[in-house]
Amino acid sequence: MHPLVDLARKSIEAYVREGKTIQLPEPLPTEMSGKAGVFVCVKKHGELRGCIGTYLPSCDSIGTEIIMNAISAVTKDPRFRPVGSDELRDLAYSVDILSCPEKVPDISRLDPRKYGVIVVSGNRRGLLLPDLEGVDDAGEQLRIAKMKAGILPQEEVEIYRFEVRRYT
Repeated sequence: MHPLVDLARKSIEAYVREGKTIQLPEPLPTEMSGKAGVFVCVKKHGELRGCIGTYLPSCDSIGTEIIMNAISAVTKDPRFRPVGSDELRDLAYSVDILSCPEKVPDISRLDPRKYGVIVVSGNRRGLLLPDLEGVDDAGEQLRIAKMKAGILPQEEVEIYRFEVRRYT
């Protein structure tokens, strides 16, 4: 298991079982230092069970970002009830480290296999990670991101794209 994924797993298990937030390993491994947006997704038997993240860094390190987003993925994703300790053995984890979002002029600069997308209209934002099953074209990617943000299909949006390094 990759160290970033193992950190997410340990964070979730300690929090669900004991209500405790783990500490970062010392010395801090290189891949956990620096700052970046991070998404942690959790699946149970292949089905999404929680996914929370930040597209811009909000913590002082990637490691801390993983710990906080891992806990949020299993306790605060509004689509799901919190994960119980009886589910822990059935969970699979992925960690996405995001590049800095870049504004693009139009949909032609998107590729849903390579880039995630952020749409912005006023104070509403929707984000969709790249390379998701069933999302095969940029139009569908934008439609879903708008829907997640409560943006109507015909509304104009600013479009940003980003790349991820995905660890499973």
